[in-house]
Amino acid sequence: MAQFELLARCHTTRARVSRLTLAHGITMLPTFMPVATQAAIKGLTPQQVESLGVTLILNNTYHLNLRPGTKVLSEAGGAHKFQGWNRNLLTDSGGFQLVSLSKFTTITEEGALFASPFTGEPTMLTPEESIAIQHAIGGDIIMQLDDVVSSLTPDRARVEEAMERTVRWLDRCIAHHDLSGKKDTQNLFAIVQGGLDLELRDRCLMQMVERKDKVAGFAIGGLSGGEEKDIFWRIISQCTQKLPEDRPRYSMGIGFAEDLLVCVALGVDMADCVFPTRTARFGIALTFQGPVNLRLAKYAKDFGPIDPNCPCPTCAEGTSRAMLNHVITRETSAAQAVTIHNITFQAQLMGGARDAILNGTFPNYLRTFFANYFGDVGYPEWCVNALRSVGVDLLEGSDIKVVPGTGAKWE
Repeated sequence: MAQFELLARCHTTRARVSRLTLAHGITMLPTFMPVATQAAIKGLTPQQVESLGVTLILNNTYHLNLRPGTKVLSEAGGAHKFQGWNRNLLTDSGGFQLVSLSKFTTITEEGALFASPFTGEPTMLTPEESIAIQHAIGGDIIMQLDDVVSSLTPDRARVEEAMERTVRWLDRCIAHHDLSGKKDTQNLFAIVQGGLDLELRDRCLMQMVERKDKVAGFAIGGLSGGEEKDIFWRIISQCTQKLPEDRPRYSMGIGFAEDLLVCVALGVDMADCVFPTRTARFGIALTFQGPVNLRLAKYAKDFGPIDPNCPCPTCAEGTSRAMLNHVITRETSAAQAVTIHNITFQAQLMGGARDAILNGTFPNYLRTFFANYFGDVGYPEWCVNALRSVGVDLLEGSDIKVVPGTGAKWE
């Protein structure tokens, strides 16, 4: 079973540092999990990923069930051995594909009926089957199957139906997991749903917390679907205030630097997203001064590294912005170099947050980060509002302006 040890709390915000011990080692929280959808971080070997200090990655249950399939994974001894990954692994349940592949999907109480995007063949994914697939994959953390709807749907009745069905499906996942003999090595997380409706979220939270003794952690699902950021953070805050203190809290699909730090300040411990690896393939490098679009002509004669203070091999070994500008989006080596850098950036961002919480300086860490990251364009209003709610005022002693909207500099 997972061991979750709370090590420190921020004296101002709800941020905390914890040690999560799983079958494949220790992961310090808060942490960001890179996404290895097809059992691989695109462009990198498992050894490269581990060398960057990453201890927990995510595999996609839906895709691995389609290819290579559970038979191959079982014969290989699970996804750890199949992909050569020796550290911790989280598997999603396939629920997200109910949204991303909705045109291929029909939802019933039994489960989700998919048409394979590869062959067109129908496949029923039930809560029990989702857990069985994850057992075959061998994730150290496995997720319940949830009924996911877009956060932008105007149909409250559908959101309520999905929320209540998610609770019922959790009970089926728990029952199947309890009978599996896998509870000592694989840890089941529940997923809180309810869309952007505060009352539905409350009802789901209450029912999920009643099942606390049956699960190892809780996730906040159904967000990062294009909803307004000022609503997003309020849902996160509502959930973290009511979820148990002695379980990890996982906000699903969060990857922007500002989102990560706001979520940590609100009490989130874990997050995942394809953003840092996907944006690397488009030529965007992440830095503490903001994203760098290496495709721009101004970098063609810039012979410095992406970030002179970054310890990643790309920066430390002297790969210049000019070189990356020359080959970005044309050569796979460039995508690999920027992916290494971006994963390192995410690890530094979260590692810095952990250090600051332990040292009692997390509010200062937030102020420094946001001033460096957004000083030239202005603080996103939603970030100011979110951090004020936990006692950190970015505007105090600052002449940086506030701007409406997301303030996302990478766009």
